[in-house]
Amino acid sequence: MAYIAQEARQELLDTVAEAIEELGIALAALGEAYEQLDEQSADRLEEQLFRPVQVAFGRAQRTHAEFAARHGLPTRTFAPGAAGPPSLGVKGFLERAVEAVGLCEHFLIELQDSMRPVEVGDAGLRAGLAEVRTLVGDVKRRADRFVSRYGR
Repeated sequence: MAYIAQEARQELLDTVAEAIEELGIALAALGEAYEQLDEQSADRLEEQLFRPVQVAFGRAQRTHAEFAARHGLPTRTFAPGAAGPPSLGVKGFLERAVEAVGLCEHFLIELQDSMRPVEVGDAGLRAGLAEVRTLVGDVKRRADRFVSRYGR
């Protein structure tokens, strides 16, 4: 029975890792968009989009590492992913970031809906996942608003 519980914890951890990898892609795409913007627009992008995703990326990593440590599972490090070619342009990078954040949310929603975090009895994991979802919950709306005001 202990083996099954440990296996379930590892699967849970792997799903959290998939969500973190998507946040890494979003960060890379937002970073590339930032580089293509004028200073004022870049500052808005950083405040409205990059910073919340960066905080979520850090919180998700901490949640992953703490859960792994509590249950004797291997930890890993995460880095920003591949942003895509520069030819995507600002709008393309923002679309890529929104898509990656959406996938991250999808993984976390499936995880939370599955009740696996409750079954393993880990309040720290549940709190961390909820916080990440809160941090990225309105990224799409913010990105849409940014694009609609882009260039003004």
